[in-house]
Amino acid sequence: MYKRVLLKLSGESLSGEGGKGFSEKTLTYLVNEVKKIHQLNIKLGIVVGAGNIFRGKELKDFRIQMADQLGMLGTVINSLYLKNVFESNGLKSIVVSPIVNLPSVMPLKYDFIEQCFEAGYIVLFGGGTSNPLFTTDTAAALRAIEMNADILIKATKVDGIYDKDPKLFEDAKKYDNITFEQAIKEQIKVMDTEAFSICKKNNLSILIINFFKEGNLLKAVEGENIGTKVNY
Repeated sequence: MYKRVLLKLSGESLSGEGGKGFSEKTLTYLVNEVKKIHQLNIKLGIVVGAGNIFRGKELKDFRIQMADQLGMLGTVINSLYLKNVFESNGLKSIVVSPIVNLPSVMPLKYDFIEQCFEAGYIVLFGGGTSNPLFTTDTAAALRAIEMNADILIKATKVDGIYDKDPKLFEDAKKYDNITFEQAIKEQIKVMDTEAFSICKKNNLSILIINFFKEGNLLKAVEGENIGTKVNY
């Protein structure tokens, strides 16, 4: 069983598939899935995207540097929202971010984060990498290394990586394992190249799972053979 986990969530994990804002039904599901692994006393860090608020590509008249900064602030909004939802359901959590100075957001300091883990807090990492031009996938890889995670779990709406789109091709083959080299060479779109490269350099495996299948997150943390693992 993995003891230190970085969970990468999309904005859709808060809004529901294709939605905007926050869905009570989706958040209830999220809380229940997180509770299942939190009771195992694992150290859990979370990075969440901001697609439920807006996506950079939707801001057509914005320079990418500006659009990305708005997206980074969106991840802080989502982290604060999750903190409130978690704590309303008995899950202690803390938001850390290097980009804002707010009463409910703590600075990103390694010793403080480790103290929070030891005290049983879920740590929500907001603000991306703190630099524009990088995705929240890259931020997840970076924070996973910083917290000494055993695994980076990418929560998606598909059950792993396929050799072609399973929605279009009935004969699509699912990979149980794939190497970083193959993922980068084939330009696998489930995560960006920078995230794969960071994890490869630091020998941190990535597990791609269908988060919206009940119980999958628990199975992933317990080391069951689900999803697709990306490693050496």
